[in-house]
Amino acid sequence: MVSKTLVDRKTGTVTLFAFAQGQGPSEHTAPFDALVQVLEGEVELGISGKAFHLRPGEIILLPANAPHALKGIGRFRMMLTMIRS
Repeated sequence: MVSKTLVDRKTGTVTLFAFAQGQGPSEHTAPFDALVQVLEGEVELGISGKAFHLRPGEIILLPANAPHALKGIGRFRMMLTMIRS
C-alpha cells in the first residue's frame, strides 16, 4: 500500500491510496464519516456486514463508527475524504 495525504486540516483530510491485488485495510472503524472514491481498478468493500463492489468513478459513504474493510480486485487506487466536523 502507498498513500499520499493531499489535505490535512482540523476539519478533515484527503488522502490518495494505491493497493496491490488482494490488498486493502482489514476491518476497522473510524470516529468520523468518510467518502471513498475509486479512481482506478475495482474493490470489494464491506460496511457493517453488507458487501459493495465499486468501480472507477463510484463513491460510497463510510459512516462513523461502522465496521468496514476493503479488498482490491486487482490493483486499485482510491481517494479517501475524512470529514472531521
